[in-house]
Amino acid sequence: MNVSGPSGAKRGIPVKSEFNKWYPAIVEIADLVDKRYPIKGMDVWKPYGLTAMGLIDSLARREMFRTNHQEYRFPLLVPEDLLDKENKLVSILKAARESGVDPSELRFDEEASGFKKEVYWVTHGGENKLEMPMFLRPTSETPMYTMFSLWVRSHADLPLKTFQIVNTFRYETKQTRSFIRVREIHFFEAHTVHADKEGADEQMEEDAEMVQRIMHDLCLPSLVSKRPVWDTFPGAWYTKAADVVMPNGRTLQVATYHHYKDQWANEFNLSYEDTEGNTKPCHQTTFGMSERLLGAVVGMHGDDKGLILPPSIAPFQVVIMPVASHKDENVIPAAQNLCRELVSKGIRAKLDSRDVRPGVKHYDWEIKGVPIRVELGPRDISSGKCVTTMRTGGKSEINLENASQQLIDMLDQISDELRTRASSLISDLVRAFPLDSISEDQTMDSLIEDGIVYEIPFNGNDSDAEFLEKKIGLTLLGECDDSYAEERKCIVTGESTLKRCFMARMY
Repeated sequence: MNVSGPSGAKRGIPVKSEFNKWYPAIVEIADLVDKRYPIKGMDVWKPYGLTAMGLIDSLARREMFRTNHQEYRFPLLVPEDLLDKENKLVSILKAARESGVDPSELRFDEEASGFKKEVYWVTHGGENKLEMPMFLRPTSETPMYTMFSLWVRSHADLPLKTFQIVNTFRYETKQTRSFIRVREIHFFEAHTVHADKEGADEQMEEDAEMVQRIMHDLCLPSLVSKRPVWDTFPGAWYTKAADVVMPNGRTLQVATYHHYKDQWANEFNLSYEDTEGNTKPCHQTTFGMSERLLGAVVGMHGDDKGLILPPSIAPFQVVIMPVASHKDENVIPAAQNLCRELVSKGIRAKLDSRDVRPGVKHYDWEIKGVPIRVELGPRDISSGKCVTTMRTGGKSEINLENASQQLIDMLDQISDELRTRASSLISDLVRAFPLDSISEDQTMDSLIEDGIVYEIPFNGNDSDAEFLEKKIGLTLLGECDDSYAEERKCIVTGESTLKRCFMARMY
């Protein structure tokens, strides 16, 4: 990723090779958020960051509307009894999975799972103590499914495909980090209801496709895997996730989709009448993303000079900077005309007419990661050409006539370049594990490199996975969608398998 040495740092930005220092600095220097709000993990979104996040939301909405989802908005407050209901269900499902039995065989009231330890409670309305405490939503299964049971009556009501983009709240106890680990989460969640398992299966495939389309627009390659049982949401039948490998080799989970089968429907009385008049339980899925997508963009594409934003989510795709306007009164009008032309062609363009030195403008927009900077001065007007600078590197001249199409082509070029760079980084950081097998008495210290994601063939059980994680010191992400083309020996069991897994340190 063209990470430069110390000489590349500007404006107090740590070098990217020191990622743990670079990342928190850059999100503030680039004016995405202000972290000084007096509640840890609750940043103040600033206009530039909020606009970029809004553009990510627009990508999600595009995919939702394309696949016939409808947007809803559910209340922020949830009564305590719904959380108790969820916790009971999740605890039973978790215990059933661990015991290898059907959930219907278990009957107990245990609070071993769920969100109860993570929620923010509301106990008073004004000076009056509430009869039933409420909490701020950590996610929306319980309030949504309570309403779904009122809306779904017949097979004609299915499939029900919903989504919302809201803030959720979780009492995060680990070290917070902007966009990556926060307490107030900008959250996208889609919830669907289907007549049968096959309908939910198809939805999971559709979710996977939508994730990859969004990741393509963000120029982010990802590792997609079916999470192991112990890392599956206890209320899910199974979970799939997309992870981005950050430059320090840690993986960041940016999208998750759960197949619930009919497990939640039974608890929330979510059923329908089929064409023959029989009552049947519904099957459900959930798909979630968050501002982690913006964190992944910042971490993956930025460099020692600041952000590099993909054109798809750059608040300004092109910034026009008048040069020597004090020498020629035609410069500002020409720059204004160019800006209007670009906007009319769908380009998010901005005219920077500040009375400051050109170098200041260049540095400011470089830090903010604007894809293209355009200089326009008296000589450019005379020649009918202007100088452009791409944030990914390189300067070129373009003709003022038909400038919009040339700039659109350059934006596409920048996106392709970012995808190439990101894929190259993944290739450098993801490697095959150096051993074909692992035994109890082997020492791993000299073999495991910090900041590397290891690819392994693995088809073992939970105890094999636990042994593997303890031995290597990394987390098993799960079984990848892309299996091996030819059978290999499982690194633990020695059995032949096509299953391809990754192990990494996770955020």
